[in-house]
Amino acid sequence: MRKHILALLTACCIVLTTVGCQKSTHEAGSISGYDEGEKYLSIWVHSIEDTDEGKCYREAVESFNKAYDGKYFADIEFIPRNDSGGGYSDKINASVMSGDLPDVLTVDGPNIAAYAENGIIQPLAEISEKEKSEYLESIIEQGTYNDKLYALGAMESSVGLYYNKDILKEAGIDVPDADHPWTFSEFLKVLEKVKKVTDKKKGYALDMTFPVGEATIYYYAPFFWSNGGNLIDNTGLKADGVFNSKENVSTINYFCRLLSNGYMSKVPIDHLFESGRAAFKFDGAWEVNTVYTSYKDINIGVVPYITGDNWNGERYTPTGSWAFAASSKTKNIEGATELVKWMSGVESGKRLWEKSKSFPSTYKAYESIDVFKKDENYKELYYQLSKYGHPRPKTPAYPQVSTSFQQVLENCVLTGEDPKTQLDKSVERINAKLKRYTYK
Repeated sequence: MRKHILALLTACCIVLTTVGCQKSTHEAGSISGYDEGEKYLSIWVHSIEDTDEGKCYREAVESFNKAYDGKYFADIEFIPRNDSGGGYSDKINASVMSGDLPDVLTVDGPNIAAYAENGIIQPLAEISEKEKSEYLESIIEQGTYNDKLYALGAMESSVGLYYNKDILKEAGIDVPDADHPWTFSEFLKVLEKVKKVTDKKKGYALDMTFPVGEATIYYYAPFFWSNGGNLIDNTGLKADGVFNSKENVSTINYFCRLLSNGYMSKVPIDHLFESGRAAFKFDGAWEVNTVYTSYKDINIGVVPYITGDNWNGERYTPTGSWAFAASSKTKNIEGATELVKWMSGVESGKRLWEKSKSFPSTYKAYESIDVFKKDENYKELYYQLSKYGHPRPKTPAYPQVSTSFQQVLENCVLTGEDPKTQLDKSVERINAKLKRYTYK
């Protein structure tokens, strides 16, 4: 048996060598701009090079090489995701096995905990409190796992509760200010009033769906957080009693009321809000630009995300996007950390906004961009993000949490399944994944 295992391992090593999966080395002079005496840093990003986002990453690396000329040389590789989200992730997974990870790589925010727990990334070199304070709190929180900072976001994102100003005016509704959002109970009363207007337009008070994929947990986890619930405990390793809590049952029942009262459609309706037939819509920050450029007749506004009736001002609104991290295989953690800071810093954030309309990750970047001072909708989104932003659950079982969240809402709201039963079943699935991390 022992001989068989050794033979199998030897065969695997031969295969890895044959397909070129061993970590490659680069000599000074082998790449244009890489000079003698400089330390080589490889970096992988998840986008296509000729996209707006890809061009931003290329320019950031070029500016890094100019600023650190003679000390470091960063060499960027573009590994785009495919339609199902693979491609880049597949490359990472294969490289973990072969030991061919780069010095720095991009990680989607919700996956940072899993990457850290599984030894794909390592904590960054020491970063001063002053340096950390330049980033939004949500960025630092997202990148921290087990009290260690692993990643810094290149960008940030959020979701807005958008409203049609003309419909609310007709319904006689005034919106609250940013620090006094409508509660669940108050929002039901608002929806009942605007429904009288949207019914005449053959629409709905609320444009809301539960799409398969990451959007559902991104958009609607704030309902659970602001209503006293959570999706995983603070260790990221316990779901029972948390994901299936009584608070979460209550929140799901609230969603059920939105449908049973006729405030939302059971099936998705394309461009319901954009056609002027819905009073409200939950959507990403990109919706503002979409309306401004393609639906100019819609008088759009941003109202604060609604909260549970007993909300006490805690952070709860959606955040999270791609970040840069140092891989576990880098032998130059100081250089990798410098590259991570550069790729996520002020100038990179300004560039990402200018070219791709991705929100920056630093306060200074926002302060230097006029639209976040002058445009009421972008100003509201930034305020929400900076004061109330809350990262998605930090757990190595995040994919199972996200999928279960979407399935529970769809099954309970659209199909009428019992919330507690569905939550309990989800806990079983999440626990099955967590066993590898909790079993010692």
